[in-house]
Amino acid sequence: MKFAFIIDPIAQLNPVHDSSVAMMEAAQAAGHEVWITEFHQLTVKNGQVWGFLLPVTLTPVELAGDHWVAVEDWYKMGEGSLQPLSNMDAVLMRKDPPVTIPYLYTTQILDLIPDSTLVVNAPRGLQAANEKLYALNFPSVIPETIVTQDKAVILDFVAQREAAILKPLAGKGGEGILFLEERDRNLNSLLEISTRDADTPLMLQEYLPAASQGDKRIILLDGKPIGALNRIPTGKEFRGNMAVGGRVAQTEITPRDQEICATVAPQLKADGLYFVGLDLIGDYLTEVNVTSPTGIREIDLLSQVSLGKTVIDWIAQQVS
Repeated sequence: MKFAFIIDPIAQLNPVHDSSVAMMEAAQAAGHEVWITEFHQLTVKNGQVWGFLLPVTLTPVELAGDHWVAVEDWYKMGEGSLQPLSNMDAVLMRKDPPVTIPYLYTTQILDLIPDSTLVVNAPRGLQAANEKLYALNFPSVIPETIVTQDKAVILDFVAQREAAILKPLAGKGGEGILFLEERDRNLNSLLEISTRDADTPLMLQEYLPAASQGDKRIILLDGKPIGALNRIPTGKEFRGNMAVGGRVAQTEITPRDQEICATVAPQLKADGLYFVGLDLIGDYLTEVNVTSPTGIREIDLLSQVSLGKTVIDWIAQQVS
């Protein structure tokens, strides 16, 4: 089979951390062709989506004690060509956030690919699912949450709880997330900056003390949990995101986690969001990551599994 991955420049990917690389390695190991492209290399002509596709061969990472290692020249690219994406059996949209206007244009282009080629995740699902706002579809399993750009509303929310978490709607990897306290003398200024003087809405969630014990990432495939890890804040940092230095640890999927997964699964499947990362703190869902969820490498290392293989085998079954 032929798999096309729409990714950021491959030279910028970290092979010992990146989930896209893990999936590309798994596809190669299964005997599939692996092709890569970037979203600015897509073209529509005569109603058909074309991409400048490059074949890639990877030298897989290896386990060295308690970490992955990669050779310096871990990938080789062949000669590229402009091809219809309908030639591919599956296209995996793995461009990292933020979700910009060009990103949304790309999803609209990918929506023109015929159903004979599976696109993961579905373009219209990506258009619909802001990774912060999408969680609002599941009020029974999220913490108390508001979305607003009104400073007075935010100040009232913080005052009622003494502390809250502020999240930019377009953020990624913990960027721009703030811990707000009513007694902070900078609070008004922080809100003016974050809302761009009441021009940009934000998400506010009640602060969950369980965050100090970690922020759990659960990977869902077709609505079913297939692996999890815990991301624990380090030092004075309140965020557990790996991108800001969070320490990873093995964890289990609890009955409450299963309940949350079962709550969100029907909507995810209806929206064609096949490969998803749920973020949980304590007993609550806080975010639904759909653009390019990460965590495969860390879960594989901690739990001695191969989630990349699980994902690729599932895709192959869908298109066979």
